Amino acid sequence: MLRILLVVLTAIVITGCASTKQTVTYKGDMPYVEGTPTNELLMAIPPLDGQPKITIAVYRFTDLTGQRKPSTKFSQLSTAVTQGSDTFVISALKAVSNGSWFQVVERNGLDNLVKERQLIRSTRDLYDGENEIEKVLKPMLFAGLIIEGGIVGYDSNTQSGGQGARYFGIGLSEQYRVDQVTVSMRIVSVQTGEILLTTNVTKTIASHSSGGDVFRFLDMGTKALELETGVAVNEPVNYAIRTAIEFAVLELIHSGEKQGFWKFKEKEIEIPKVHGNIRG
Repeated sequence: MLRILLVVLTAIVITGCASTKQTVTYKGDMPYVEGTPTNELLMAIPPLDGQPKITIAVYRFTDLTGQRKPSTKFSQLSTAVTQGSDTFVISALKAVSNGSWFQVVERNGLDNLVKERQLIRSTRDLYDGENEIEKVLKPMLFAGLIIEGGIVGYDSNTQSGGQGARYFGIGLSEQYRVDQVTVSMRIVSVQTGEILLTTNVTKTIASHSSGGDVFRFLDMGTKALELETGVAVNEPVNYAIRTAIEFAVLELIHSGEKQGFWKFKEKEIEIPKVHGNIRG
């Protein structure tokens, strides 16, 4: 019996060493574009009914929580949520009806854009003359609407729990944890400054872990055998934020149609109030 256990233990150690070697040399998957269910809903929205594209601007969609990554050992300088969520907003707006709804103008990198246009003007003024410049360089577009808002809440460990069992030195355990992130978004009229539409969306972030262990005394209690294994699956925070932002855009489009700001070319689609673990 002891020899069998030693053989099993040796095999596990060798396998573990091989797995460690593979982990060190593992290069990861190839880059890929990950879609979301809410992104598919955005693309499925019907086109506008006889209206031109809506010119809209996104300045900053910032992290307003001030939360840091949770840690029990030391203070973290890294933020709990992304600082570039405005890129998710732009992607969501461009995905609506495959880009036939919104004409999104650049505002986040406006300084770079203005500098580049000044460089073009000065260069062409030097070599081509001012009249030629006016023909080639068109004026920049201005937006009629502005998207405002941000990530207003990040609550960690809103719910946690687990279960386990042990019998004759063999144990199994399972644990889970739930965080949640809240996104606020509004559409503002440039001409009047009025807030036309607003919505708040909350998305849960689920984490789950499971494992097992074996602890036995061998050789009349003079030796001990202990084995452990486990796996944890955590939903990416960026994925949750992206999904919440896309659902917020869906909610604003749905509310705008009901209030008469725009009309669908086809029959109105059904936008669920609860989609998965998203609450609008």
